[in-house]
Amino acid sequence: MVKVVELRGVKKSFSKFQALNGVSFTVNKGEVVGFIGPNGAGKSTTIRTLLGILKRDEGEAKIFNMDVWKDSIEIHKRISYVPGDVSLWGSLTGGEIIDLFMELHGGGDKKKRDYLIKRFELDPKKKAKSYSKGNRQKVGLIAALSVDSDLYIFDEPTSGLDPLMEAVFQDEVEKIKVAGKSILLSSHILSEVERLADRVVIIRKGEIVESGTLDELRHLTRTTITLETEQNVNEIAHIEGVHDFKQIDPRQAIFSIDVDYFNAVLTAATRLGVKKLESIPPSLEDLFMRHYEN
Repeated sequence: MVKVVELRGVKKSFSKFQALNGVSFTVNKGEVVGFIGPNGAGKSTTIRTLLGILKRDEGEAKIFNMDVWKDSIEIHKRISYVPGDVSLWGSLTGGEIIDLFMELHGGGDKKKRDYLIKRFELDPKKKAKSYSKGNRQKVGLIAALSVDSDLYIFDEPTSGLDPLMEAVFQDEVEKIKVAGKSILLSSHILSEVERLADRVVIIRKGEIVESGTLDELRHLTRTTITLETEQNVNEIAHIEGVHDFKQIDPRQAIFSIDVDYFNAVLTAATRLGVKKLESIPPSLEDLFMRHYEN
């Protein structure tokens, strides 16, 4: 695996407040990494450190094997970035701003720009000062996606967009993922991360609390089971690892189970005569809330 982004033990404090405390993770070539956490967890501070906007206090932070602080100018030639609140020049039109961003980056694909303007349903002739927050985000997204970058960094990119436009964004991200590009996606929309990300990194209070693929992390939360048996299903409630047991009628129940005790439930269910068994794996939201609630 070629490491495009690499952070090792990164620390950053503002006066007495420790914003980042030993943050470490990687983004590999052709990989989408979902970067999630509650507000104030350190997501934007991490991203601003990667962009060379903030200087870290300790640790290593590299993009394309170059130091994000010392080599930021070279790094920026190969990345696209969209913040959660895009600021624009009010006297320019959306189209003029997109072209300016593309020119600053070093060109871009005008056919793709026109295609994206149509897909995101943006009126490029309007002055930016008349744009809503959602339309400002569209300008940033169109400009970022119209240039050929090796790394795309999105920090709450769909903030202000309606669900239809969120779906358009997700489609376009999947296309650049197929093209072998690397993506760091920070988003509060967990279903978006769950759909797009190869790996997930969860940050809380400036520290990485979980990291891995969704399949690797699912063992940390419980699977929901719907079970119907030929005999009374009540005895399942007394098996170790079974939680939140709700008996619908004598032969049907819904409950959650720790993955390590799945075989015990299957053995007991088989003895009772299984008529229906549905298993729903834990979602990213379940995993996120587990840390958020704690």
